[in-house]
Amino acid sequence: MSETRAENQSLATFESKNSPEGLLRRYARGRVRYFAARQIATIGGSLALGILVAPIYGVIVVLLAVVGEGVDCMVLYRIPALLDRGVPLHRLMRLTTLTAGLQALTIAATVVIAQATAVGGEASLFSFAFLAAAVLNAGVVRRYNKAAANLRIWIYTATAIVGFAAELLREESVEGLLYNAFGLSMLAFNSYAFLRHTNGLERRRVADERQLLLGQVELAQSNAELVRSRDEVRQLALIARHANDAILLLDPQMRILWVNDGLSRMKGFTFDQVVGRSPVEVFTDSDSDCAQVEVVMARAFAGEAVRTEYPNYTKDGRKIWIEAAFSPVMDEDGQLAEMIVTERDITEAKQRAGELADAKERAEAGARAKAAFLATMSHEIRTPMNGVIGMTDILTDSPLTEDQEGCVMTIRNSAEALLKIINDILEYSKLEADKVAILEEPFSLRTCLREASDILRPQAREKGLYLDICHEAPLPDLVLGDSGRLRQILINLLGNAVKFTETGGVTLTTRARTRGGITDLSVRVQDTGIGVPADRAHEIFDQFEQADTDTTRRHGGTGLGLSISRQIAERMGGGLSLCTVQDRGACFELSLKLAVTEAQASPTAVAKSVAESGTLAPLRLLLAEDNRTNRLLVKRFLADFPMDIIEAVNGGEAVEQVVRNAPDVILMDMSMPVLDGIAATRSIRALDGAQPWIIALTANAFASDRAACMDAGMDDFLCKPLRKSALLAALARAQSDPAQQAVEENPLGPQSFDSVSGSSTPAHEATLWTSPHESGTTSGRSIRLSAR
Repeated sequence: MSETRAENQSLATFESKNSPEGLLRRYARGRVRYFAARQIATIGGSLALGILVAPIYGVIVVLLAVVGEGVDCMVLYRIPALLDRGVPLHRLMRLTTLTAGLQALTIAATVVIAQATAVGGEASLFSFAFLAAAVLNAGVVRRYNKAAANLRIWIYTATAIVGFAAELLREESVEGLLYNAFGLSMLAFNSYAFLRHTNGLERRRVADERQLLLGQVELAQSNAELVRSRDEVRQLALIARHANDAILLLDPQMRILWVNDGLSRMKGFTFDQVVGRSPVEVFTDSDSDCAQVEVVMARAFAGEAVRTEYPNYTKDGRKIWIEAAFSPVMDEDGQLAEMIVTERDITEAKQRAGELADAKERAEAGARAKAAFLATMSHEIRTPMNGVIGMTDILTDSPLTEDQEGCVMTIRNSAEALLKIINDILEYSKLEADKVAILEEPFSLRTCLREASDILRPQAREKGLYLDICHEAPLPDLVLGDSGRLRQILINLLGNAVKFTETGGVTLTTRARTRGGITDLSVRVQDTGIGVPADRAHEIFDQFEQADTDTTRRHGGTGLGLSISRQIAERMGGGLSLCTVQDRGACFELSLKLAVTEAQASPTAVAKSVAESGTLAPLRLLLAEDNRTNRLLVKRFLADFPMDIIEAVNGGEAVEQVVRNAPDVILMDMSMPVLDGIAATRSIRALDGAQPWIIALTANAFASDRAACMDAGMDDFLCKPLRKSALLAALARAQSDPAQQAVEENPLGPQSFDSVSGSSTPAHEATLWTSPHESGTTSGRSIRLSAR
């Protein structure tokens, strides 16, 4: 590399010297350096003139010559400095040409003086010889400054012509003039031939030197490339020989031409043991799938770069897994010349992948077991809770003494507190599993806020607290979002505010700003309670955290409510934060971005009015429930309504009752012997004839359970513990216009807990459902909002 740089530098220096600027610099240096040498001829001529003619003429000649040369050399002496200062080259070329002309004119003047002062033609030879010397001096440097040299030569030539013309005017003998003419012509021709030869030699010398330098550069580059190629070959050889991977070189007949040491380390075979043989022959055994390897090799030998995995066997019979990359090398005709195969032992990676797959399977099995456990616990706890809460609802409608009413309310409040804990745990589990779905449905903000506050108002009234709602700006009529999740957050915040406030009250304040169809909603829940200690404010949203242990003992709870509310708010694209701390009460702010819509909210007014008025049209109801307490509870709820209730204690009996009695509505429990609710529903939907309206009745409170019910063909969904109002609303929906069916949220908890709900399918995705074509029924009485 250093040699290449040196040769390139030599060539660059040569080109710089022979560039127009370089030639001008050399011209200037040469003229200045040889100033004294040029004056020898001038001084000799002036001496001869002074001796032969008169001393004064010798002095004049010397002065003229020195003045011309002096001016020219002084200018040329400054040329390098002027070039370094950046004076344009063309300006300096013109300046040196002018000074060269001045110097030539002084020389011509000396010749004219010599010829004019001589008597007769005695000085002709002297004059022409002096001019010839001046022409030769100018011609030999013509390559360096062509304009200056040409100007000098033309001046000298003109001077010779003028001198010859002067001789003609003297009327000398014709013979003498002819001799002078021939002599002058021969002198001119010889001078021209000499200069032509000299300048030609100089041009060829420069050209030869340039070619020599170019050749040296090319040679240095070739040497450097050869060194690089040698080093690269050496490095590649080292890589190929010492690489951990096995590298094989195959010929077009799939025979091994060469292998590196990595193959010996990987498989135990030596170079001599594998060369000339096929890899299939050497590295497989009778149990190997040779066809797969041969197919891969056939693709590779067809010119396709292939990467694959297959098992091989080492020399000692051990099975290993190989990742092989086939890289074909094609010749000029597009035919395979050689094949490079790089093999890597991935046995350990395969084992780790298997272990990871096993671990993943175990984790998924654990997740399934956890989900099954939560579902079982939900069912096992909610089933007796259904009886407890349901019976307290019935007792509250009965005439009771004050003590009895207090006992009933204690039972109900305790059951609802336990239900709240269960709901928190299940909701937390769903959030952890990322199973919480956020809906985008039109709803009324005012209604949602009012319903949430109405739920907590009785508790506030019992404690002597006020619960106010303040709207600082008008709210949009309808927005898109998940009203159930918003209600869940508000109930949690209002519930905590009422729980932790002993005097004063709670204020819910809203701020709304709508721009570009998006409403920035801020909801603040401010209480006058104990507040949050400053040193615990940053932990209040952590899971299982409360202000202190005394708070847990006095007020209960799991410490999950705020954590769940914040996670839901964030999944809805907003946030939940604490605004104030202890001694000033607590203030929590919920912020959301909701799209304003003009679509109609899910109409549930019909179901609400029917449920609240206590009027239902007569119908035949099949109650499929294996739990005696739950059957008793439903019958007591519906005792005042005109209904023909048929009971079934398992799924098989429910199917038989449908065939035998053709009920209008079925309350279908999900966990029954013989056939569960899902299997029973599918069997019923496969029957001919009019189809009943089927309402799922389950203690499993997961969205996946809701989806499973709807996929099986059910029309509605009730979650235990069952409330009378929820049951009546579901029956009202069954009797109303099917196209107007919608989800009826339970105001006592989150959407998925203790709620009356229909299909979660948006209305625009709904399809009409009828009995299967193969059943022979063209239309069924049940037309449901559900995307199948």
